[in-house]
Amino acid sequence: MMNTNCFTRFSTLFRFITLPWIAASTLQMGYAQQVPASQLLNEYPNHPIRLVVPYVSGGPMDVIARVIGQKLPPLLGYGFVVDNRGGAGGAIGTDIVAKSAPDGYTMMLTSSSHASLPVISKSLPYDPIKDFTPITLAVNSVGFIIAARPDLPAKDLADFVADAKTNPGKYTFGSGGIGNVMHFAAESFNSSAGIKMTHVPFKGVGQALTELMAGRIDVFVGAPNAVLPFVKSGKVRALAITSNKRWSELPDLQTTAEQGIKGFVYISWYGFWYPAKVPTSYVTKMRTAIAHVLDDPQVKQALADQGFVTIGSTPAEFSRVIADEIARNEKLASVVDFSQN
Repeated sequence: MMNTNCFTRFSTLFRFITLPWIAASTLQMGYAQQVPASQLLNEYPNHPIRLVVPYVSGGPMDVIARVIGQKLPPLLGYGFVVDNRGGAGGAIGTDIVAKSAPDGYTMMLTSSSHASLPVISKSLPYDPIKDFTPITLAVNSVGFIIAARPDLPAKDLADFVADAKTNPGKYTFGSGGIGNVMHFAAESFNSSAGIKMTHVPFKGVGQALTELMAGRIDVFVGAPNAVLPFVKSGKVRALAITSNKRWSELPDLQTTAEQGIKGFVYISWYGFWYPAKVPTSYVTKMRTAIAHVLDDPQVKQALADQGFVTIGSTPAEFSRVIADEIARNEKLASVVDFSQN
């Protein structure tokens, strides 16, 4: 039977977070249908699960945690208690999970940053693959929005790139920390556009956006759901979206390719992990429960509204995504000097 007191506490914990996104993969939907929800309840779990988010509160991962987490208690009997452990570009929270007991009661929700930070920081206290058990990919972003301070003189992305090429180092870009996915997205844009902006790292998305709105940095490349409210209010200016097609929430916003940056697409993913050596049966149960949630029409719509698309995966597929992403990031690091950031 579901622990209603836990669910009430869980719901209260997440009331303040903005509502999210989604769309679903056939693979994940098929998997969800193989195991009825009624069969998910048994001895595991028997108390709430700590979900570590290795970033400060208020970012995209909090949104994902709320939307998915609210639907899991009826399937698992218990919900998540979210533990935001920001710092060091995500390394502090990630290390906490790596060193946690493999009992199924500590999980992590993280992003593509899990495959970028190890590329520029060779002294991490954990191995991004060996020290974790992948559960499932959950969602992709529809792309990143390249946002500018509201008084930026450039009329559009083409004007901005032209001026940045003429004046290397003139412009700054902010991120949520050295080595995270926002940092890599902006450096990838630098490389593809042939420009050089100076990186200014912050402790989280909120701080970076505050500095952008105040005009103290010039550009921020971030997740759509984080940037959208400020674009709509006119507090920041959207220059482009880094996807291969436009986003329905901002239909007039052109892609980077439409504005001359050919072949540049940058999309982030978000997924769930356990520490290494968690029993396979626990992984199967959690993945099945998450797949059921991702198949919920309300969840799909909520996440889609925030610029995310559900994907789902097997643990093995998730491992391959990580390996491929690390290889792509290492290629970028071979041409970008991240030590100067």
